Amino acid sequence: MSLAILHKRGFTNATIGSAEFFNQESKEAIRSVTSGGFLGGITSDIRAVSASPTAVKQRASSVVKEKYPNYKIIVLNDDHNTFEHVVKTLTTYIPGVSSDQAWDLADKIHNEGQAIVWTGPLEQAELYHSQLIRAGLTMAPLEKA
Repeated sequence: MSLAILHKRGFTNATIGSAEFFNQESKEAIRSVTSGGFLGGITSDIRAVSASPTAVKQRASSVVKEKYPNYKIIVLNDDHNTFEHVVKTLTTYIPGVSSDQAWDLADKIHNEGQAIVWTGPLEQAELYHSQLIRAGLTMAPLEKA
């Protein structure tokens, strides 16, 4: 198959060189057409690409996977929520927070003006953050941890 035919079928030089899926016959046909140097050997880099749950950065010839960042849920001190309400809300909506831990957090919120009550992935942080707001707690915006 000639390069002109590929162009007539809607392929550009860029798509020919970076296409994700070609059967072996197509790869060989393109290699034979481009072996004269027209595309400068771009076709040697044809490969399938798959989705990944992590962000990927490429350096030189190595691949570095980065985890998605965690986010902090911060409760702020206010004049209208009681210690009991803060404790009940934290134990209800934040998993793994015991009554004793919630009392310690409520004390920290009162004395220091704020406390980080949970840290984790964005989707869960958004859920817990909105639940605490609906329960009436004064919240800081979500922050990267």
